[in-house]
Amino acid sequence: MARTAKTPKRPTLKIRSDDQVQVMAGKDRGKRGRVLRVEPSSQRVYVEGLNMVKRHMRPQQVADTQRGQTVGGVIEREGPIHVSNVMLIDPKDNKPTRIGIERENNKRFRVAKRSGTRLD
Repeated sequence: MARTAKTPKRPTLKIRSDDQVQVMAGKDRGKRGRVLRVEPSSQRVYVEGLNMVKRHMRPQQVADTQRGQTVGGVIEREGPIHVSNVMLIDPKDNKPTRIGIERENNKRFRVAKRSGTRLD
């Protein structure tokens, strides 16, 4: 009997870019920020101004500059936070909430469990 190769299920996260979240664990616990980007494969989110890490960058030429300026040195930027350590902010009462999924006409909608309001 021949085996058919299954395509791996693409992981989906309930938190998306431009969501307001609150960090629930880690060095930035209690702080809030906007999600800059989401990496579903590693289940990580990057939150604006939180979990700042330092990177030592070698000077490199920046494209589209007339003088060929170089950017280098110690650069601070946002580091990844695991998605289990952040919670979405409920737009109704401005407190952290869990997220549920409602289906209507074959479409998925994110719903705040705290107040029942739709997020999409």
